[in-house]
Amino acid sequence: MHRNNCFSLPALLSTLLLSLLLVTLTSCQSDDSPTFEELTDEERRSPEHALAGIELRDGLEATLFASEGRVVNPTNMDIDDRGRVWITEGVNYRPDLNPGNPVNEEGDRIVILEDTDGDGTADSEKVFYQGREVDSALGIMVLGNRVFISRSPYVYIFSDTTGNDEADTMEVLFSGIGGEQHDHGVHAFVFGPDGRLYFNSGDAGTQIHDADGNIIVDMAGNEVRTDGQPYRKGMVFRTNPDGSEFEVLGHNFRNNYEVAIDSYGTLWQSDNDDDGNRSVRINFVMEYGNYGYTDEVTGAGWRSPRIHMEEEIHRRHWYQNDPGVVPNLLDTGAGSPTGILIYEGNLLPEIFHNQMIHSDAGPNVVRAYPVEPEGAGYRASVEEMMKGVDNQWFRPSDVTVAPDGSVFVADWYDPGVGGHQVRALEDGRIYRIAPENTPYRVPAVDYSTPESSVEALKSPNHATRAKAWLRLNEWGEEAEEALLALWNSGEPDRLRARALWLLSGLEGSGAEYLSQALSDPNPDLRITGLRAARLLDLDLIPILEELVDDPSPQVRREAAIALRHHDSSRAAGLWAELAQQYDGEDRWYLEALGIGADRQWDRYFEQWLALRDGEWNDSAGRDIVWRARADAAVPMLATIIKDSSIPDEEKPRYFRAFDFHSPERIESTIFSLLEEEGQGNQQIHYYALQLLDISHIDANPELARVLDNVLAHYSGTHEFLRLVSHFELEDRNEELVELVLSDPESELNIQAARYMLQNNGAGRLEELIRSGEEDASVRVLQIIGSVGSNSGLALLQSVVTDSSYPFEIRRQSVEAFGTDSWSAENRLLEMAREGQIPPELEAAAANVLMGSFRASVREEAAGYLQVEAEPESASGIRPVTELVELRGDSERGRVVYEQLCQMCHVVGESGIQFGPELTEIGDKLPREGLYNAILEPNSGINFGYEGYILTLSDETRVTGMIDSETDSELIFRLPGGFTQTYPVSDIESREQLQHSLMPALQGSMTEEQLVDLVEYLATLTP
Repeated sequence: MHRNNCFSLPALLSTLLLSLLLVTLTSCQSDDSPTFEELTDEERRSPEHALAGIELRDGLEATLFASEGRVVNPTNMDIDDRGRVWITEGVNYRPDLNPGNPVNEEGDRIVILEDTDGDGTADSEKVFYQGREVDSALGIMVLGNRVFISRSPYVYIFSDTTGNDEADTMEVLFSGIGGEQHDHGVHAFVFGPDGRLYFNSGDAGTQIHDADGNIIVDMAGNEVRTDGQPYRKGMVFRTNPDGSEFEVLGHNFRNNYEVAIDSYGTLWQSDNDDDGNRSVRINFVMEYGNYGYTDEVTGAGWRSPRIHMEEEIHRRHWYQNDPGVVPNLLDTGAGSPTGILIYEGNLLPEIFHNQMIHSDAGPNVVRAYPVEPEGAGYRASVEEMMKGVDNQWFRPSDVTVAPDGSVFVADWYDPGVGGHQVRALEDGRIYRIAPENTPYRVPAVDYSTPESSVEALKSPNHATRAKAWLRLNEWGEEAEEALLALWNSGEPDRLRARALWLLSGLEGSGAEYLSQALSDPNPDLRITGLRAARLLDLDLIPILEELVDDPSPQVRREAAIALRHHDSSRAAGLWAELAQQYDGEDRWYLEALGIGADRQWDRYFEQWLALRDGEWNDSAGRDIVWRARADAAVPMLATIIKDSSIPDEEKPRYFRAFDFHSPERIESTIFSLLEEEGQGNQQIHYYALQLLDISHIDANPELARVLDNVLAHYSGTHEFLRLVSHFELEDRNEELVELVLSDPESELNIQAARYMLQNNGAGRLEELIRSGEEDASVRVLQIIGSVGSNSGLALLQSVVTDSSYPFEIRRQSVEAFGTDSWSAENRLLEMAREGQIPPELEAAAANVLMGSFRASVREEAAGYLQVEAEPESASGIRPVTELVELRGDSERGRVVYEQLCQMCHVVGESGIQFGPELTEIGDKLPREGLYNAILEPNSGINFGYEGYILTLSDETRVTGMIDSETDSELIFRLPGGFTQTYPVSDIESREQLQHSLMPALQGSMTEEQLVDLVEYLATLTP
């Protein structure tokens, strides 16, 4: 299809939009330019046609500011007050995992790009610094003559003391941060309107130390590390520019790539899901909240079974049903989110004013997320700005606002996403987005007087505002008149807020300005006033007494947060008054109350109960009991569960709340629930039993009777097996056999067989094999092969080598080694190597081993068994540069997927979830990326999909991926998509594989099949 520059199309819509939103995009090409389809592949990749295949929202125009030759692989970007673009480059990214890529031994660069002649294109390139210290730096912030560079394990400050645009000094601000050569490490800094620095780290960050190597202890008294004491995974931080007064403002993210802050001090982030789960999210960062990537108490991953587990993946992924998890603002589906900002300029169309603008390298898009207040939080929609509709090499890595209000976009430019299988090592682009026919003109900035500095404070550009803030702060009272003029002006409230932050800190008069802000009609300014008071460490109680009945739930949200760790005797009463105003529906408000009560739940909760005067059991009261961590809440949870007016489907929610109280505290309450008689209480008994351990059952015959009744009630179900496993029962083999022989499409039979093999049930399985009932025997053999445990494989081996079994059963035993278990395949190969396969079964063994995806298995098996040579058509596949020009048949490709791929990958509702989901892979990878991923999987292993070999105490070796790990257990995802939980004490060692668990398929299909498969995958778009 051909497009001209007026063609429009509907924007891709998020499935969670609260209303339909139509976005019109226009092509970036001029009328006489060839379309993307008309260009050759070489032309498409040339800077001359950089904008081909990229479309803009109606009324916007993109121009190419810089490209290869001046910039390479830009990972992050900032723009100074002179309009110059500062870039961190990532040529030397993950060299260990991209061994074919050249390494620049001089190190990566920090580059300054400038348009000196005003034509809108960079014509000057300066290297501010180059060295191995900044290889693959993920963050840059320009603050006057200092440049903050984020590159795990360090945060550096480079200074230009001579003004020659070269770094003269380098100092370490922070050290010891995890995630070296990993894009889940430390990310970019941003200067806040309060004069403090904000930044974040992804889940590889793990901890942060000061320049001397000492672990940072934050303002709450916690060591900043992710071991659950109390923080987990990705975190967002606030600190003074010198690293003092360090705070953790949120935790339990996966890879929160950047943080954005608006003039009121409100924080926003994106967060990446475990790749392939279509659960990328946007967060309003409610200060000090937990954001639910893992279990708050145990650290278990989101796939781990739990009471009241969410049905939808995008909710399960972030533990959205758990008390103590801040809700997500917006789910944007699949992606690889990167840079984010708050656009507080007025050059772009009004829809973008004061909104997030965000780059997502996965779906090749730059979007805005307009937000509106909703209760104590917000709701958001999606507005696309720039999208690589045809050009899927467009990989936006960052967005930044220039001094004139235009937006610049850094483009890593690659067929893959970020550093996964990075190919285009010498490419990179920088674009400028502005209204059509708007040249790039950098306004002059003057910091010589308070008045001119206040004008600079109004800039949409962060670097300009930061310099103005620092200058005005130096002047102190001398700047009061100029700042007051802005505060009292008719300027937008966001500009008034910038003045307020500085005015509030003035000695003598600051309190008056705070008082004015706290009574302002705009709730955002009241919030700013409260945040400024917290920053100044003022007595908050008189302020909160004025705000406790504020008509805005967002102001009351901030009041609740301000009570966190407050030791005033009045604090509990104020919290109770705020809690009284909870409406029973606003989850944002409920979580703000939870944050405010941290460490003081007992006294805060007691005050609330006193206000309720015994009348607490309504929807709002039950929610507060569910969220509470007070001891007094525990028996109240039982009261709710026993209440017959509460629907049964709601009761698991309250059982889940018990997990956030100590086992000792809940024990007597759980016993009281198990004393309830009657068939209708089986569900209550089922959930209650899961909160006890075997010692309680052994010590109490009555509880043992309850357990027997519940097991009988749930016979043949997952619930039955869960209880048997939980209590490690060894006397349930007959019921387990029924599960083993149950629905072959269910994972339940494999889990049951695995349990039997681990718990003295192997003999009963062997009896089934010898039973003479061929269907049952074959079914058991197949399941044992899928389990892959040493005891099961030993049983299969004994059947193969025992001539007393019927030939067909022995042959089926050989075939059972060819299930999805790598351990089974390895055992059969070992038998061939040792000459243990009887001659009459060699053909069956050859059939299994030569069908392996692993070339190493096929090659070794050919040396021991009589096998047919692989057809020549399975080799000799052309280079990717030639393959991309071919077109296949997508329907035949779907068949190839079903034959070779769906045992590890999901598309829609079909397939097995072991590797990343492929449902929208065609929107993420162009043909080059798809071919590279299939032919060379080892060069781009997705984070979270690294393979491991576990060696267990019984010498069993299992291969798979770590789903999650706590202090006591590890959940392992095995080929075939099944999970197995291993006690940490049973794991003798673990070894991370240096290759992908996905084998290269080049030897497993013909070139025609490969081209068809890629044709099919390319159609998988939202």
